[in-house]
Amino acid sequence: MDFFNAVRKRRSIYALENKATLEQKEILDFIDFALLNAPSAFNCQSARLIAAFGESHAKVWSIVKKSLKSIIPPEKFPPTEEKIKGFAKAYATILFFEDVKITEEMQKKFPAYKDNFTVWAQQGNAILQYMIWTGLANLGMGANLQHYNPLIDAEIAKTFNIPPYWKLIAQMPFGVAVGEAGVKEMIPPAQRMKVFK
Repeated sequence: MDFFNAVRKRRSIYALENKATLEQKEILDFIDFALLNAPSAFNCQSARLIAAFGESHAKVWSIVKKSLKSIIPPEKFPPTEEKIKGFAKAYATILFFEDVKITEEMQKKFPAYKDNFTVWAQQGNAILQYMIWTGLANLGMGANLQHYNPLIDAEIAKTFNIPPYWKLIAQMPFGVAVGEAGVKEMIPPAQRMKVFK
């Protein structure tokens, strides 16, 4: 039942504050646990992370703001700026990457599955994202998942000295929730699943 309760707690929470329910080391221990236990195709373990706290967290959202400001007309920018400020108010951000070099090596090693490895890598990364997101919710924190890549890729790589073979997949700001998740409509499972006996 603890698992089901954790799954129910995991929602997109946008109102976050610069607080955590755990010490930074405990958060990093939890992320280590997720990295060690998330499955990946052929056990390739191609997911890579950056855990950005403090000034590094602020830099992530400064890069996002600057990148978006360069492409959004000034008169339309204020709502976007407010959204980014909300992410910047969080406690920290996890950046999710894929090591494409590993995927390429797997494609060479198993040519019969070549076309599948990119998809499998994305699936493995998604599982890791979900594990961390659900775990954070279970630890009393809120989070949401953003995708400002590839717009921010070059600046993130430069700022954090990222190897060229790390591909940015998603950004997850997290912190103590100061608001509730929004209401969402759910399609009944009977309309989404066929059962055969």
